[in-house]
Amino acid sequence: MSSLIDTQGQTLTPGPPPAAGSVRTPGAQHRIWAVPLAALALLTLVAIGLAALLPASLVARKQVRDPEHPDVVVERAAPYARIPRSATPVDDRVSFSGLEGVAELDTDRRGDIYFVTISEPSQSVLSWWVAGGSSCATGCRAEPAIDFLTHAEKYGTQTPSQRRGISLQMMRTSAQVAQYVALRALGFTEARIRPGAVVVADLVCLEFDDDGRCTRRPPADEVLDPGDTVVRADGVELETVDDLVAQLADKRPGDTVELVLDRPGSGERTVEVELIASPDDPERTIVGFVPFDTRTVELPFEIDIDTGAVGGPSAGLAFTLTLIDELSPGDLTGGHDVAVTGEINLDGTVGAIGGLAQKVAAVKQMGIEYFIVPTAQGEEQLARAREVAGEDVEIIPVASLQEAIVALEEIGGDPIEIAPLDAE
Repeated sequence: MSSLIDTQGQTLTPGPPPAAGSVRTPGAQHRIWAVPLAALALLTLVAIGLAALLPASLVARKQVRDPEHPDVVVERAAPYARIPRSATPVDDRVSFSGLEGVAELDTDRRGDIYFVTISEPSQSVLSWWVAGGSSCATGCRAEPAIDFLTHAEKYGTQTPSQRRGISLQMMRTSAQVAQYVALRALGFTEARIRPGAVVVADLVCLEFDDDGRCTRRPPADEVLDPGDTVVRADGVELETVDDLVAQLADKRPGDTVELVLDRPGSGERTVEVELIASPDDPERTIVGFVPFDTRTVELPFEIDIDTGAVGGPSAGLAFTLTLIDELSPGDLTGGHDVAVTGEINLDGTVGAIGGLAQKVAAVKQMGIEYFIVPTAQGEEQLARAREVAGEDVEIIPVASLQEAIVALEEIGGDPIEIAPLDAE
């Protein structure tokens, strides 16, 4: 018998493999090709690196309608892309306080309601090519869930920082409206809407250039900035936008109005503004800015919705349904995970949102089976949404909060009666 050490010594070092034929050195013709192939590989790597650094505006083009001549189609650079981002449970972002003796939370619910987000990043030549932009001479939509965007489509007449601020304000307002609608639907008549201050969101644009950028603003642009609060007009205190409209009722284009502004970081200042006719209604005299919706709500208890850095109003319906589900008995989703998008209005109607196709793609990636969307998107957008969804996601269009609750009941949710809603 051999010891274990002996066995290891005999078997750890294998013998040489049998010869399989002779080894030949490369011929001259093979060596000739080595250099150009290596150079080609190096050039390919350099080209990919450059394509990842160069902006897509060098190659990406898109046909859009001329802002000043809607019947004319022009070609513009499309350096941005609207793409899917994520679907997130609303429940994780909602907290309550002061419920004792007023309301009770339903803590044994199954399934989650998700709100859905997209992003609109700038594109490199490489990302534009990977997305399929190179297959379209005019930068058309190559992938069902990707839209190439011009500067005007992404920012309108605003700067990026102004656009971001407005988007965040829209989300905060959406959360406020959702709280009001949910509580009124559940019979909490103590919920009230408080009118908000007159805050400048953007200045009206009177003319655009060929790239869709604003080239002429109203006289108000000389003295107003987005974020300014208009405190007084001709000495009259302004509490709401309606107060400002009343002050302008007897004014005509070319007249002036004295405004007292409260500018963040600099305090109050008094300015004179020449008024203009509204571009949409020449019979109406305006200052020349678009106000924020700054309304807030009064509730019988505290609700906090953490909107974080998410902007836009499209989570309104998802917030509303989540609050109703949490503050009422039963299971609104029937144990299903359900994605929801749509702006909620004070009367319970559901407004259209942007980026529906991209949101469908995000829902599909999360493996969520049902997606409630606004009927107001129109048949063309709904058809595209179904194209992206395929057989993985059921698209459920709704026009109101009531229709959304009925749709949830049809997929297995517990029925719930809601109070009629009237916009205040």
